[in-house]
Amino acid sequence: MKFLRSANAFVVPSSRLRTVFLRATCAFAALGMAVSLTGCVSVRTVDKTVLAPDVRQATLDDLLKKMATEYGAVQTLNLTVNIQASVGGAHQGEVKTYPTFAGYILLRKPADLHLLMLVPFVRTRALEMVSDGKNYKLLISQPKARAYVGPEVMTTPSKNGLENIRPSVIRDALQIPPVAADESVTLTQNSRILAPARGKKEAIEEPDYDISVLKMAADAGNGKVLRVLRVIHVSRVTLLPYEQDIYDAQGRIQTTISYGKFQKFGDLDYPMSILLKRPLDEYTLQIDITKLQLNQAMDDETFKLVIPEDVPTQTK
Repeated sequence: MKFLRSANAFVVPSSRLRTVFLRATCAFAALGMAVSLTGCVSVRTVDKTVLAPDVRQATLDDLLKKMATEYGAVQTLNLTVNIQASVGGAHQGEVKTYPTFAGYILLRKPADLHLLMLVPFVRTRALEMVSDGKNYKLLISQPKARAYVGPEVMTTPSKNGLENIRPSVIRDALQIPPVAADESVTLTQNSRILAPARGKKEAIEEPDYDISVLKMAADAGNGKVLRVLRVIHVSRVTLLPYEQDIYDAQGRIQTTISYGKFQKFGDLDYPMSILLKRPLDEYTLQIDITKLQLNQAMDDETFKLVIPEDVPTQTK
């Protein structure tokens, strides 16, 4: 009996035995799963980035006021420029890059524009365009003289990308207009990755503010819809715009304008490098400003273009 009592002291009840067994089974199963998962994990190397130093804060109101001030500081622009044009893309199956044209861009608000591009070396006229904001004239002298006149709004695109240049496209590139009274805005935040600084290996992650400008528009099927007009990307290091995306009525990016090499002209920060891309028309203009004269007086003759009588002229 003593033996039995002693033995009974070490007997494990069957219910407790099942619990211990189940716990051990689960532990082994978890260990096996962990080993299995570890065996399936792959590791790949990615470029390392570092956050840009001196990231600045601004409110939406601050950004909108700065945009309006910069726009209002300009009444006229007299720009000496170098322009390199590229035409083509995936739809054409090739990209043709032209030699760099020297030239001039003259702007007088609210909408007068004069663009002159000169043939390299000989400096004769390659292309000239004027506009009063409603109608335009375009004279192409090389390689075959031809001219186009008509409203600024394009109705029939040309297969030749340079023939699709409109004054409004150049005007949009020269300045970012403030938000109109009938437009709405939203502010979001993102970042862009910049190439490593000289002597560094890590790319730089630069936070930005993205200002979306929207407007209520009528829609045949859905009543009224809020349509995106443009998005302005502002660096949070400089609080200056580095890109603007302009959308068409179908919500496609019509124009992308990139800004760089800002210089101070009094209180005005102005980009001396402007890259204009028209993905739908498949042409690109790189505009490098070599000289800027601000708010000079300009008369009406500055914005007139006489088309020679022997040049074929088409209305479009």
